[in-house]
Amino acid sequence: MIYKLYQAQADLLYPTRQLARLGAGLARAFDLGEYTPAPLRQFGAACTMIAETGLTHKRPDYGFKTVAVGNATVGVVEESRFETPFATLLHFRKEIDVVQPRALVVAPMSGHFATLLRGTVAVLLPDHDVYITDWKNARDVPLSDGVFGFDEYVDHLIRFLEVVGEGSHMIAVCQPTVAALAATAVMAETHNRAQPRSLTLMAGPIDTRRNPTKVNDLAKSRSIEWFEKKLIGKVPWRYPGAFRRVYPGFMQLTAFISMNLDRHINAHMAQFRALACGDVVAAAAHKKFYDEYNAVMDLPAEFYLQTVQRIFQDHELPLGRLTWHGNPVRPEAIRRTALLTVEGERDDICSIGQTMAALDLCTGVRVSQKRHHLQSGVGHYGVFSGSRWAREVYPRVRAMIEVTNQSSVR
Repeated sequence: MIYKLYQAQADLLYPTRQLARLGAGLARAFDLGEYTPAPLRQFGAACTMIAETGLTHKRPDYGFKTVAVGNATVGVVEESRFETPFATLLHFRKEIDVVQPRALVVAPMSGHFATLLRGTVAVLLPDHDVYITDWKNARDVPLSDGVFGFDEYVDHLIRFLEVVGEGSHMIAVCQPTVAALAATAVMAETHNRAQPRSLTLMAGPIDTRRNPTKVNDLAKSRSIEWFEKKLIGKVPWRYPGAFRRVYPGFMQLTAFISMNLDRHINAHMAQFRALACGDVVAAAAHKKFYDEYNAVMDLPAEFYLQTVQRIFQDHELPLGRLTWHGNPVRPEAIRRTALLTVEGERDDICSIGQTMAALDLCTGVRVSQKRHHLQSGVGHYGVFSGSRWAREVYPRVRAMIEVTNQSSVR
């Protein structure tokens, strides 16, 4: 029912947004620069705001065409290296002969597309051969393609690492840190030669009992039956994934916005002023951010509910109860993979200590192969995007990869 209500609302508002686009276009057509009457500018600003408030369910472009490698500018080609109904292993192939460390970036499946990590990839790209888990919108996956839960997520990471090849590195951001650690443990236990040479876990919920946040408290405040009843819907009939049970992306976006409602309200008020005053640069920056932020994807219901229950409610990983297809997941089996954990000082989603818990669980990794970095002055997104990520966090990640590459050569 919840998805039907959302779709009905979106359908009803579609004509209004189309009229608003027309109004915005007319306002631009009659724009006289500094001589434009203030009411016309304000009318155009209001129409633009209305036209751009809708959500999209299509993955934005990554937009990488070239990248600077040393003193040269080289082309970047996006290519699919492996594909399943639920994800594509996307390779940002650079048109150079230089051999660089291979890095698999594991993106969250949490209501936004993997393009949310565009800034993460942009910083990695000059020095690394980068791959990413490009998750697909569940509403576009037919029911006949089966279910996708936590175990299937781990399956994907293992298979992707095998395709990327022996000696690669894995960087997991936020939600998938648990699955990334589980995949590494499974590969270590089975002596899989493709197990990553280093594993970087960034701002993830390894042990949410430590310094619980509002997100953690919410997950514990209701039964899993409540989450299933209130938050799970069925994809409408007109989409390829018709009748698949999903956690709708618009629900996740609503949750994110409600956590920082004042900030989003102020941002939109500032956007209206920028449009009304003709501040093109500020308006473009706002639009770029919210075009990405408002591009949502639906999650398979199995994966969402299992994540809430197994990670946030039952704490299976830190309590030693996590399983993969019924088999115990043993982080202590990891011996050949170096481990780096990264946290943000002001993170209100995964607080201090939750990601670092992985270091305690991986008792088989030598102390000399373990690192932790607490980034001062940043919240959740600042750990893996923005200037602090580029200047202060990334050098730690790069150093871990370089050191483990060198030690493997020796």
